[in-house]
Amino acid sequence: MPVVLDPDAAAVYKAFQEAGRPPYETLTAPEAREFYMAARFVSNPDPPELQSVEPLSIPAPHGVIPARIYRPRKLRKANGLASCLVFFHGGGWVIGNLDTHDVVCRKLAEEGELIVISVDYRLAPEHKFPAAVDDSIIATKWIAVNAARLGIDASRLIVGGDSAGGNLAAVVSLAARDDGGPDIAGQLLIYPSTDMSRKHASHKEAETSILLTHSVIGWFLNHYLGDADITDWRASPALAKSLASLPPAYVLTVGGDPLRDEGDEYAARLKEAGVGVTYRHFAGQFHGFFTMGKLLNQANIAVGEIAAWLKALD
Repeated sequence: MPVVLDPDAAAVYKAFQEAGRPPYETLTAPEAREFYMAARFVSNPDPPELQSVEPLSIPAPHGVIPARIYRPRKLRKANGLASCLVFFHGGGWVIGNLDTHDVVCRKLAEEGELIVISVDYRLAPEHKFPAAVDDSIIATKWIAVNAARLGIDASRLIVGGDSAGGNLAAVVSLAARDDGGPDIAGQLLIYPSTDMSRKHASHKEAETSILLTHSVIGWFLNHYLGDADITDWRASPALAKSLASLPPAYVLTVGGDPLRDEGDEYAARLKEAGVGVTYRHFAGQFHGFFTMGKLLNQANIAVGEIAAWLKALD
């Protein structure tokens, strides 16, 4: 059956279509990044006030990985230390940065009453796969090692992200399991990309997403993967040999999304492997809605539900 968007989502979809914004696949990567940055002013809600928001530099073999640490006004602590969500932004591994997801990181920190560290991993095509994966793993390990001085409880470290960021969070969880750490307390997967084959039925449906059309997926993957093997689990975490012994997961999918079916399947397979899964489906929303709280109230509802899940992990 065709996807039917909720009235507010349909209105936003129509407005974006009528605005005449050029499709990302007709732009260079730098041009696409500028358009994505500009769109946040239209769709992001007002940023909440926090106790502090500070830059962070994470050392890496290639130099430093920029990051940003968010401390809310009310912080849940145990023995003086707090939970931490390591967040990887979406954008097809090509666009997006600390600023495009600043508001949602603020809201997750404030409503979840935990520290959030947003990681600005290297982008393609300048840095192809597995650069983003490497940066995400390096950053997570560094945060775990330096947890105490950051005021973080290393045993309460959660990884998460939206879209490409959800892919990276899933991969980091697998890598941590297989490489002996760090311990990951939870994985937040917001409409994640999990299988680069694009074989699922939702990849053949009529367009219902503003930010992730069928053609732009190909553009993203060409920039990110190049000639890389799409069956590599670091690109397609659904193809890992086993999903057992992974941390509890919150998996969010939406109806208007080419990635919907692979996200649904990943959630089901995690459950089959004995992993605790909280699954949430917003049938009438489109891919990308999560950061659009100014236009779509269900984005704010999703943040609130995720914040409650983050609290329940303690």
